[in-house]
Parts: sequence; C-alpha cells; structure tokens
Amino acid sequence: GSLFERYSDWPKVTQYLTGLKAYILDNLEPFKGTEEPVHTVFGVPVSQAMGGRDPFLPFQVNVFVDNDGAKGPPVILESNPNLGNMFGKIERRFLLGGYVSDHTMLKAGALSKANGGYVLLSVNDVLTNPGVWPALKRAIKNGEVRIEDPFEQSGLIAPQGLRPEPMPIKVKVVLTGDALLYQLLSMYDEDFWEIFKVKADFDSEIERTKDNMLAYAAFLSGCCEECEARHFDPSGVAKVIEHSARIVADQERLSSRFAQVKDWIEEANYWALQDNAKFISARHVQKAIDERLFRHNLLDERIRDVINRGTIMIDTEGEVVGQVNGLSVYALGDITFGKPSRITARTFLGRGGVINIERESQLSGPIHNKGVMILSGYLGWKYAQDKPLSLSASLCFEQSYEGVDGDSASSTELYAIVSSLSDIPIKQGIAVTGSVNQKGEIQPIGGVNQKIEGFFRVCQAKGLNGDQGVLIPQQNLRNLMLREEVVDAVRQGRFHIYSATTVDEGIEILTGVPAGEKQKDGVYPEDTINCLVNKRLEEMAERLKSFYTEEKKEGR
Repeated sequence: GSLFERYSDWPKVTQYLTGLKAYILDNLEPFKGTEEPVHTVFGVPVSQAMGGRDPFLPFQVNVFVDNDGAKGPPVILESNPNLGNMFGKIERRFLLGGYVSDHTMLKAGALSKANGGYVLLSVNDVLTNPGVWPALKRAIKNGEVRIEDPFEQSGLIAPQGLRPEPMPIKVKVVLTGDALLYQLLSMYDEDFWEIFKVKADFDSEIERTKDNMLAYAAFLSGCCEECEARHFDPSGVAKVIEHSARIVADQERLSSRFAQVKDWIEEANYWALQDNAKFISARHVQKAIDERLFRHNLLDERIRDVINRGTIMIDTEGEVVGQVNGLSVYALGDITFGKPSRITARTFLGRGGVINIERESQLSGPIHNKGVMILSGYLGWKYAQDKPLSLSASLCFEQSYEGVDGDSASSTELYAIVSSLSDIPIKQGIAVTGSVNQKGEIQPIGGVNQKIEGFFRVCQAKGLNGDQGVLIPQQNLRNLMLREEVVDAVRQGRFHIYSATTVDEGIEILTGVPAGEKQKDGVYPEDTINCLVNKRLEEMAERLKSFYTEEKKEGR
C-alpha cells in the first residue's frame, strides 16, 4: 500500500498501479519460472518468434522524457523539425516479414521534451518540412501532442495498432526567421496572429557611439578567446569598426551581424599567422577583406575588362551633348559592385513627352518607369508655365541588355535631357547618381560606395587625369565609407566627389555653366542653362504651332 500512498496525489499513477496489480493476478504463468525453448534462428523464445511477445514486456517502463538533474525549465533547439523530431514517433522492429511495435518504442519529440519550457525553431525549416506547420498550430492551440504515424496516414505501412493518447503540454514556441516570412504568414495565415502574439525585431545595425565601440572591442576580444585566435592591436580594432560601418554604409552606425564579424576575425588571424605577427593589425584585417573580395568579384573584373577594351563604351574624358555616365549597382548575393552605364538623350519636335526606350522594349521595372515619368512633371513645372510643352525626348541606357529598375538614374537622365535642349556639353569624366522629384530636388540613393568605387576603377584603368569624379546627392555624404585607395586619390586631388541638392546645382557642376535663376520679370539670365532650355522650348512650341496651322489650312 506504500506505493498507492506515495502517489495518492497522482490519479493516473494510482490508476496505472491498480491496473498493473490486476494484470499480474490474471497472468501469473510467467512468474512460475517455466522456461520456454529458444528459437534456433531468431534467438528469441519460440512464442515471440511466432508473433508473440515477451511476457514481461507489459511490466517494462518507457522513460519518455527524463529531466532529472536539469536546472530551470527545459530549452530545446530543434534543428530538423520534421514530424518525428517535433511530435514524437513510434519505432518498429522487423519480425517475420512485418513490423511490430510496443509502448517501449515510443520516442519523445521536441514539444514533449520542452514541456514546461521553451522550444526554438527556424520558421523556414518548419515550413519546408511537410505537415509540420499545421500539426504545430494544432498542438499549440489544443495544448496537447499527438504521436501520429505519417506512414500510416499515407497508407504505406500498417502498424500493429499502437494508438498513444494525446499528451498535454505547456510549452512556449519561439520561431526565428526573416521579416519577409513574418509578413507573409501574417497576411495569408489567419491563425498566425492568434497563436504567435509576441514579435521581437532584431536590428542588424547599432549606433556608432563611444560605448558601442568599446563594446565592439570587448566582443572582438571574446571572439579571439573563443576562436583561439590572436588578439587585435588598436589599429586592428579600428579597422574592423571602420569596415563594420562600411557594411551598413553609414558613418554613424555599425553592423550587428556578429557571425559575419567572427568570419573576419578568423580570416584576419590567418594572415597574421602568415606574417608571424603577435597581434592582428589593420593590415591583416585589410588583407582579409581584399582576399575575400578577390575570391568573389570575378564578374566585376570581367565587366571592367570589357569596358577597358572598349567593348562597352564609356568615356571618361571630354565633353558630349546629351550624354552622361550613370551608375548602377549589381547585387549578386555574396557581392555588390558598381558599374557605369552610358545614358543618352535626344530631343526633337513633337508632343510625345519623355520616351523611355527601356520601357518600350520591356527592359525596365516599375520604379524606373516612375522615375522617368517624374521628368515630364519637372520639365513642365520648370519651363512650361507660359507655353505648352511641345517636346519629344528619348532616353536610353546604351548597351544595356538586361533589366533596369530603380530611380537612382532619374537625375542623370534629366541632366542628359537638359544638355540636349540647351546644346551645352556634359563632362564625361564625372559620373552621376541620384533620384529627382518633380520640384527638382535631388534625393538620396543606395549603394553609393559601390557606385563611386566602380567608376573610380574604370577611370583608374584608363588613367586618372585629376578632372574625374562622381556627383552624388548631398544626403548621401553620411553614407560614404570608401576604400582607402579612393580616399587617397581624393585627398591627392586625382579624383573628386561632388554633391548636389538640386538639379540646377548638378547641371552647373557637370557643364561649368551657370544654371540661372528666374528673375522677377520671369526671364532667366542670358547665356545660362535654363535660359537656353527655355528658348529652345519656345522655338519648338512656335514651330509646332506653325506646323499644325499650315496643316489645317491645307486641309490635311
């Protein structure tokens, strides 16, 4: 009676003991000690070999989950959340051409192991394992785990008939994944908000404060201990922090992708080892960065090679009317690099507005199309307050055979149109990036460092003459985290970085001619860009009016 008294507060245990007692009294034969002959082939008692079972099997206990010695609630990280690993499974043994199972073959899954605690899962892994997502939602909503055989459900295997009852659970499920999956589940799974009610966003950037930089240095020291690497000297720490700011393209922020930082440490440590250095210094960090770039930038090298050979035509010297060097960014997963593109504009009489050749040939995306449409709004607001905008203009990314998207070239395209209308040439040694709005304000863009470096390398290969550079939006100045070779060239006056806040400022830099502000009488100063553009548009409006008047008289 001591067992019943000991577990009197556990009804299911006392119920089991009562059933066990009754079973023993009804099945006393195994306890009489009669030995059963052993099968010569299978090595088990004959009754088991013929499909029976061990008579003492019902008395065996299956320790389903053992948290003995654990401190605090269990925390389970399941890296392969399939049905068996998540909810448990029924194992089998092969016997006489079939499969048999018993209660000792029940194996716990992650939800049972984490009962009373937490289970951590990757949402991407959960969604890619068939059947796991709906089963997980049922388990959380019902507060119970059912061990079900996926093979039985599909009709592939007919087991012996083991049907475990649902087991109650109280577990916190933590899903990790990217923001896109979260948004998709929120939009298309009506149960998602009800089940997963707490969201935590982890930023990939931190403020570049003194405290955070000291914490960064401490983190580097801890990683060196963990990786058994050399420690950093002050120059090495400074270089890592500088490169971290470059990764996020912001002088005032640092990357918090610490797994990536660990990779830098290991690679920099290798080069310090090759150098027989006691500490990892700035040159070892830079060497690791350069070597990683060298391994990944084959396509970038090939594109620059065809530009240098003249296959892709890019001018870095001289002046041309209606032609500007634009800058685009290629993001290929493990590498991002900039490439210059020749953008041309041709203006002529008509009422077709701005024609985007990329759009007409279905090579441009919606954002690029929007950027081009903005140009018509600006031209009309700037020059057509007292006359109709009788203009047709064609824009083209020359030698572009892939899709184009983004609005970062809209200011470049506008400069090309203004140059064509005014017949004032643009300096080909200056490449341009930046979007524009209908008020003529230059707006910031992404990938500014890669764009500058891409054009710099092209100019470097063709020869730096001291007149070359890149025109960027003024708001992007805080994003400049350029490679040392570019910074040195700028410091020495061999390369330049210009910034602009308006179209007028930009066109003055590109042409060397004043843009001109409208005077009180509504007229632009003579020999300015805006005056020349305005006169050309007036002439086009008059010619078009005369053409239609003559056509009407002739009855055509």
